[in-house]
Amino acid sequence: MDPHMKLVGAAAVTLTLAMSVAIAAQTAAQTKPPMSDQVFKNVQVLKGIPVDDFLDTMGIMSAALGFDCVECHVNAGTDNVNWQFDTDKKRTARRMTLMVAAINKTNFGGRQMVTCWTCHRGRDMPVTMPPIDTVYGEAVVLPDEIVSEPFPGEPSVDQILDKYLQAIGGAARLAAVTSFTATGTSQGFRGFGGGGQVQIYAKAPDQRATIIKFAENIGRQDAIRLFDGRNGWVSAPLSVVPQYALAGSELDGARIDALLSFPAQIKTALTQLRVGAPDYIDSREVHVIQGNGSRGSVATLYFDKESGLLVRMVRFGSSPIGRAPTQVDYSDYRDVPGAGIKMPFRWTFGWLNGRDTIELKEVRVNVAIDARVFQKP
Repeated sequence: MDPHMKLVGAAAVTLTLAMSVAIAAQTAAQTKPPMSDQVFKNVQVLKGIPVDDFLDTMGIMSAALGFDCVECHVNAGTDNVNWQFDTDKKRTARRMTLMVAAINKTNFGGRQMVTCWTCHRGRDMPVTMPPIDTVYGEAVVLPDEIVSEPFPGEPSVDQILDKYLQAIGGAARLAAVTSFTATGTSQGFRGFGGGGQVQIYAKAPDQRATIIKFAENIGRQDAIRLFDGRNGWVSAPLSVVPQYALAGSELDGARIDALLSFPAQIKTALTQLRVGAPDYIDSREVHVIQGNGSRGSVATLYFDKESGLLVRMVRFGSSPIGRAPTQVDYSDYRDVPGAGIKMPFRWTFGWLNGRDTIELKEVRVNVAIDARVFQKP
């Protein structure tokens, strides 16, 4: 071959590779989820964080102070809300956010030991004086969020998990389930979302979609939570952001939800599994297991001591001002026809920006699921 032609060919290959890299970089830049200060106006402190982390931060503030959105945002809850307008409470919130960050940096090496909840506990003004009745009364002991060491006398991780797997059908039958679909209805917090028609799709190992459709006469967009194995999205009716991609701690939480949809994976879905102190849920004693997800996310699982069934999962990740919890309660375990396994037919999904109770009517396992179900809404 003519040396000149070889040079031209090599240059063409190099140019093609360079163009491919440039296109890939451009595509990555286009698909990268926008940050808080790109989506919201007048963001001065909570800049450069994913939208889901920003919304979780708002939820933490609201929960810590016992506030609703309208307490800080003009006309919140109406069609004329002015999210960006500065109010005295918003200015105070900025100062408090910086104060908490400074306390943790100066005294705890940056670890989040002090948060909004530490002082406020659901009150606008923190309590500064101990009531005498509390001093001499019975102490209210809340369990630590992080299980740091094994609790003596409790069964091992394997013993608790094996009892759970056996209670819902056995490891072999559960491992044979590679997909399922479910239909039902939803009842949102304080009636919001009541009567919504629920569709759930799950495909092993880590794809999951929950879609809630409302009656046409309501004129409300679908409520959707998706995870395709790598990316996640939320479509939320009546939200300040109708639809957004997950990129922060909620993305790690969505992965945990998807993995735990298939109980056969429970021993590998989380790492560093450890047993904590026993606890009580609805006056029933539960065993507690905690494990780590990706990027610092944590999930705590609660198993009924008598039946062995999973009755609650609390997962949380970090935000600029504290841990953001999501709690899922499971009940009404029933046999799934033709599968030889049990599943909870009632799920209550609670997070800092809402709560939804789902009542399942039908579950089908090992059915074909269109891949488009898990694509961006």
